[in-house]
Amino acid sequence: MLYEVSAGAVVFRRQGKKIKYLLLHYEPGHWDFPKGHIEKGETKEQTVLREVEEETGIKDIKIMPGFEERIEYFYKKGNETSKKHVYFFLCETREKKVKLSFEHKNFIWLEYEQALKKITFPSSKELLKKAHAVLSRKSLRDFFSSSYSS
Repeated sequence: MLYEVSAGAVVFRRQGKKIKYLLLHYEPGHWDFPKGHIEKGETKEQTVLREVEEETGIKDIKIMPGFEERIEYFYKKGNETSKKHVYFFLCETREKKVKLSFEHKNFIWLEYEQALKKITFPSSKELLKKAHAVLSRKSLRDFFSSSYSS
């Protein structure tokens, strides 16, 4: 059995009082968050920043301290089964424009309820619920907004 480790991000931006989440449309057709393999010598956080930029073109991003969730799943890679761990972080951006990599067919910014319906996999839906719960807590939301550095 193969084993892979990746890192990804629940990317959000504020639009007035609304929070919008970024979802990517992957081949062959599922909707999920940006993520990718951790390269040798790279931290999970470095991977998140690199992968978000590579997959979306977004450079202006801040990782929220204290939020790290792990998703595990199995998938077929050729004739072999691969077990994958993906570590996700909660990341804020001010950028709205997205420049997709070749890996994706489309993207969309959605508010929580719409994003929850659009996401394909149950584990990613649970991840969004946790991220949204954190952002819905006023004290954390206020702290994070004020600590955003350009």
